[in-house]
This record gives sequence, structure tokens and C-alpha cells, in this order.
Amino acid sequence: MTASEQVRITDVGPRDGLQSQKTLVPTAGKLALIEALWSAGVPAIEATSFVSPQAVPQMADADELMPAITVPAGRSLSALVPNQRGLERAVRAGCREVAVVLSATETMNQRNIRMGLAEAIATARDTLRDAQAQGLATRAYIAVAFACPFEGHTPTERVHALSTAMAEAGAGEIVVADTIGAAAPSDVQRVLQTLLQSLPAQSLGLHLHNTRGMALANAWQGLQMGVRRFDASIGGLGGCPFAPGAAGNLATEDLALLCAQAGLETQIRMDALVRAIDVAETLVGYPLGGCSLRWIRQNKEMSI
Repeated sequence: MTASEQVRITDVGPRDGLQSQKTLVPTAGKLALIEALWSAGVPAIEATSFVSPQAVPQMADADELMPAITVPAGRSLSALVPNQRGLERAVRAGCREVAVVLSATETMNQRNIRMGLAEAIATARDTLRDAQAQGLATRAYIAVAFACPFEGHTPTERVHALSTAMAEAGAGEIVVADTIGAAAPSDVQRVLQTLLQSLPAQSLGLHLHNTRGMALANAWQGLQMGVRRFDASIGGLGGCPFAPGAAGNLATEDLALLCAQAGLETQIRMDALVRAIDVAETLVGYPLGGCSLRWIRQNKEMSI
């Protein structure tokens, strides 16, 4: 690793962080959080998901939220779309980058999108095809890539097959997701070693949850193996409403600090990131923060 290397952090707090909150966050509050993240230099934000409002009430304002967001030059704004209907809504709202999600187990697909695995693969392919035809950038999540709350251990061979299928369908980035935070660094190493046999490191991303306190160690393992794209969430906010036991995400501040101390550039300013955490805390009504937050507050003039 060299100091010239860039790590792209996509903050998923406005989407994955807020989707499981019981108290509805107003659109104005989401806009304030997104603006605070832009001000901190966060290069990419996943702002919302175009899912059924009945399934995820917190995302019911997606059609109003996306057009109201001003994207600074050189930054990236994306949304999650579960299918072609969601894609149509996203396009109407002005979205230029979308992510599809494909779970690596039959049961998780049924719980998350009410489809079997075969149908979910076909839907993801069709959605990616339509997105590319309209000139959109695309990402594909492989959810429960390490373990499933319903089926247990996820076979690495299946993760490889699904990742390859999504890459062949045209996904610009394959995001390997530890949806329930069950992975250890050895698991990340095993899965990445398999994927790297057929996919370039620059096309891979990691989406890590911190259920067992392993998210930062897993991120370090990914960095050591050449991954330079990561999802994270401001203050560690997050969880999945369809995956029992899925705790918060890898905290953006922890990952940004890790990268800084490893000599990797993220473009994130720590002093402004602390202000974004304050905004997020106001929205959800309880304290947030990764394991480094206390130190960061004491040294928040640091720019990383």
C-alpha cells in the first residue's frame, strides 16, 4: 500500500443506516445528513432505496428525496433498486447510479425480496441490463455472502458463481456483503481469494456489519488483499430489517481513520465528519459512533 492510493468510501448511512429505524426521519433531516456528509468530503453516498413503502416505510420518500439532493462535482450519489419497477422510479427521480441486491441463499431472497434464488438472479440481470441501457453506473450487492441468519454458512463457491454472474451482467462493482456481521478476517480472506481468481480487485467492494466487533479487522483484511472500495455508515448506524441479528455497519469514521493511518487517501475531513455524526444523532435520538469517536472528538482538527 502506498500513500498515493485512493480508497473510495460509500456512506450508506442515509439508506442502510436509516432503513431499520422505528421513528420516521423526515426528508429534510435526511437532506441535512447528506449535506453534512458531502461537507466532510465523503466521495460517495447511497441515499435511499426505491422499494415498497409498505416493506420499508423509512424509504417511502425516495421519489421526493433524490431530486432534492445537490451532488458536488466529482462525487457520486446512488440508490438501491430491487427490480425494474424500482429502477423506473429511480430514473424518474434523476438517479444516475443504482445498486441491485442479490442474496446468496434461497431463504434470504424469499425474506428480502419475496423471490427464490433463480428468479432473483434473473431480476438482477434484467435490472442491470436496463440500467446500463439508460447510461447508469451500476453496483451489485451479494448479500449474506459469509453467513445467512436462516441457512447458516454460505458456500464460497456460490458467492463466486453469483459474483461472476453479476459481473457478466455488467455490474461495475461487485459488493460482497457481510449482512449479519458473522465474518472473521479469515473468512474475508477465503472469499476474496476465490473471487480474485476471476475478478479484478478494483471491481470488488466490501459491505461490513459490526455485530461481532469484526468489521474493522475485516476491512483491514480487504485492504491487504487490494480491495479499495468499501461501504460504511456514519456513526456505525444501520442494520437490516429482513436479517435478524444484523447490527450496525462499519463506522465511516473508523474506516477513514484506519485508511489515514495506513497512508491511504479517502478525501474525508475528520472535523466535518464529527459534525455529520452529530446530525445523525439528532435524527435518530440516541448516541452513535464507532470505536474511534472519542479519540476523534479530541483530535478533530485532523484532516484525512
